[in-house]
Amino acid sequence: MQATAAAFLARPHPRLLRIGRWGPDGIALVRGGIVALPPRLRGPRCSVSLAIGGGAGASEDRGFSYEHVPVFPRYRIRDPYKLLGVDRDASEEEIRSARNFLIQQYAGHEPSEEAIEGAYEKIIMKSYQQRKKTKINLKTKLKKRVEESPSWVKALLGYFEVPSMDIISRRLFFFAFIAGWSIATSAENGPAFQLAISLFSCIYFLNDKMKNLLRASTTGFGVLVGGWIVGSLLVPLIPTFIIPPSWSLELLTSLVAYVFLFLGCTFLK
Repeated sequence: MQATAAAFLARPHPRLLRIGRWGPDGIALVRGGIVALPPRLRGPRCSVSLAIGGGAGASEDRGFSYEHVPVFPRYRIRDPYKLLGVDRDASEEEIRSARNFLIQQYAGHEPSEEAIEGAYEKIIMKSYQQRKKTKINLKTKLKKRVEESPSWVKALLGYFEVPSMDIISRRLFFFAFIAGWSIATSAENGPAFQLAISLFSCIYFLNDKMKNLLRASTTGFGVLVGGWIVGSLLVPLIPTFIIPPSWSLELLTSLVAYVFLFLGCTFLK
């Protein structure tokens, strides 16, 4: 491009060549294609260097140089833990702190920043997937733990089951209501009526699972008796200053029996 412009300027122009020599009226004379002014019209010389096209300076202006930007020495490491300099059992707070520190130290170097951010995202995503997988496989792990337990533990756990949270919450609400009812009416009469309702409810829930009324009745009554015995032994051990004065020994024993009835009708097979 520069050579073409120089050749064009050096070529004689046909119109300019018709101009004569220097005359009294200051007509310009063309010599070799270069137009010269009279000496009295000449001013101070100046030279302008115009770079046409892409030179070395233009290429440096278009690109960005990382010459004075600090480069992260481990940004090419593929292991995200080694890249951030944290242990594999590090907490999320430690990982986040390491990421923020490195980003501040090597800010401005785009490859280093991308490597640090990528390593942080990989670790966080892996941690999230592990938590999700652990939550999903909780029942599987518990079942495997039971299978590896001794035979007597297996036989004991064979009498129990874990129902859905909906069933657990509804029965818990029911027996909590019975307990609150017994506390509210303890000053007037004992909780005999509430105990009877709890016993029949427990038998009904057990029969719904066992499909055997005799077995459900025997199991429900046994649960009530066991709860009453445990309550009779446990209540005297409670410090008296914790118990409200209006709560009798019979009421406290009934509250323990409600807990046993809830557990029996909910978790027994």
